[in-house]
Amino acid sequence: MQQFRRTPFAVRLLSSLLLAGTFSYAQAATTPRTAQKKQIEAERAELQQKLKALKTDINKTESAKDKASDALEDSEQAISDANRSLRDLQSEQTQTTEKLRQLKEQQAQLSLKVEKQKTQLSEFLRRQYMRGDSDRIKLLLSGDNPNRINRDLQYMGYVSQTQAKMIASLKVSLLEIEKNTQQAQEAKDDLDDIAKEEHEHKILLESEKKRRASLLTQLADKLHAQKKEADNLQKNEQRLSSLVSRLNQIMEEQAKADLARAAQAEKLRLEKQVAEKIRKEREKQAAQQTKPGSKTGKITYPNPIDADEPPAKVAVKIEATPIASNNDGSEFKSLKGSLRLPVRGELIAKFGSKRGDGPSWKGLFIKAAEGAEIKAIAAGKVVFAEWLRGFGNMIIVDHGGQYLSLYSNNQAVLKHAGDSVKSGDVIASAGNSGGNEESGLYFELRHQGRVFDPLTWTGKNP
Repeated sequence: MQQFRRTPFAVRLLSSLLLAGTFSYAQAATTPRTAQKKQIEAERAELQQKLKALKTDINKTESAKDKASDALEDSEQAISDANRSLRDLQSEQTQTTEKLRQLKEQQAQLSLKVEKQKTQLSEFLRRQYMRGDSDRIKLLLSGDNPNRINRDLQYMGYVSQTQAKMIASLKVSLLEIEKNTQQAQEAKDDLDDIAKEEHEHKILLESEKKRRASLLTQLADKLHAQKKEADNLQKNEQRLSSLVSRLNQIMEEQAKADLARAAQAEKLRLEKQVAEKIRKEREKQAAQQTKPGSKTGKITYPNPIDADEPPAKVAVKIEATPIASNNDGSEFKSLKGSLRLPVRGELIAKFGSKRGDGPSWKGLFIKAAEGAEIKAIAAGKVVFAEWLRGFGNMIIVDHGGQYLSLYSNNQAVLKHAGDSVKSGDVIASAGNSGGNEESGLYFELRHQGRVFDPLTWTGKNP
């Protein structure tokens, strides 16, 4: 460093300008977190609209909301939404924290790389200055041996190329550092936004829990009496059956629309493939006409208007890719006997057992602690994730072939309609929404709208 300090001011200035001038990097084209959330919401809008219309249609066939459990609807939905938002935010926070950690590691590596490049460039410039042979004009006017001058000029050219490469490499590294710094700042800003949203949702959640507790106290007697009314139980089952039937219709319509879109996309792909092969074939023919030995050496294109003979047809063979058929449920059927129940707890009601004077149970009720994790029994797609009278916060998963699994009385549903889930994914948390007296999960399995005993397909443990 002592020697480098003796280098001319111009050389030091060059290094300083290099380091300062690179920090004009334009902002990276990153999608803001809010824009990403809006895009996701937009994709769900069509399905949500259908589900709202479906619920409205079902409610029109019933009397006005005079049931005690309906008084809890808004509060239980708000609790579910707040819990789901908190879980989404926690997942996003984990991902953002990991991204920030990786960016910090990259920053450290880039900093070491830049320091190494600075040292190499400084040493290179120092040696060039110490040699004192950097003036090409002086060399040309020296009157020395022309062969030696030529060799020296070639050597200086190589040196200049090396210097330019070192400077370009340093610039790239500095730009990477600036981009990394910007991304790290964006990640920190995202974490701050997430923390703020978490705080707001926690306040809302606590407020709604207090409101629901107050309502439960006021409605305790009515809820108890309502739960035992056979007529209410029968209406609840009819309501659920109607919902499932109409969901099946929506899924069939959606499947047909998906197949139509896939067929159109395949048609466009094949047309594009044909056009591309024809273009390549014509380019090949044109290239052959320009080869040595051709009569004119000019490129001629077949023109059906001017040519005396029609242009030769280009033979193109297209291998069509078959469109994937809709899920027929065969994968789900193969799991019969090996599925696990969605939650750990005490099985207090089995399929087919009597419910006092009312109809028999059409599924299982598993008593579980409030907030216990409810897991998807198999892979599928969420087709319903809302509050329904008599069942509270409910989530329905389509496993293909009109096989559905239903999870109700939840404290919160943690997935949105349209989300894909894997076996074992946490999709809800146990509770007693919908006027249920005990915390737990009411679980059903259906095929083509008809219920069947889950215990013939699952074990007794989740």
